[in-house]
Amino acid sequence: MVMNENRRFRDSIYEQLARIGKAVASPKRLELLDLLVQGPRTVEALAEETGMTVANASRHLQLLRSARLVEAGKEGLYVRYRLADEAVGAFLRGMRTLADKRLAEIDQIVRQFLKDHEDLEPVDLDTLLERLSEGAVIVLDVRPQEEYRAGHIPGAISIPLKELEGRLDELPRDREVVAYCRGHYCILAIEAVEVLRTRGFSARYLEDGVLDWRLRGLDVAVGENPL
Repeated sequence: MVMNENRRFRDSIYEQLARIGKAVASPKRLELLDLLVQGPRTVEALAEETGMTVANASRHLQLLRSARLVEAGKEGLYVRYRLADEAVGAFLRGMRTLADKRLAEIDQIVRQFLKDHEDLEPVDLDTLLERLSEGAVIVLDVRPQEEYRAGHIPGAISIPLKELEGRLDELPRDREVVAYCRGHYCILAIEAVEVLRTRGFSARYLEDGVLDWRLRGLDVAVGENPL
């Protein structure tokens, strides 16, 4: 009798845990979660960013919601989604770290992409913190303004990538610029550094994003551009 109860207990627990696995067993749902790490978004904005129809994005979001990974609220005519808990972001980062260690295919994909950008030197968080303490760098956030307002590295200047060419005069030329975006698999910062270097700036890109910054226990700022 006790053995049967133990078995039922374990079966029930693992069945619930499997809900998380099923919910993230989709490249598009993982991408949706990665975007929601940056801040709340409407279904329409998420659909556009991920290249899906609104109907398809909505179906994926409903599956994530059924696993309690995201929450939704009505704002006027729109439904806005957000992560249900900061633990979801930590879960995503843990999954990424594990995949980086165990899946050689990821390393191959990254190397293949970066082979055309080998001259662009990345910066890690520890190096950035050291350089910031010396007052030696300007931090540039090249994500969309909505993501910046939801949370950014304190003191970072917000210039979305698509606006960068027309706003270069807002950046000082006497210090190195460190651009960042959404984290390890985001290429916005790499593209920004290429633009900056062709215009004579000393620039590098941060490998990490706001999630990594937050999970290090560092303060995250919210609100408008300090400029």
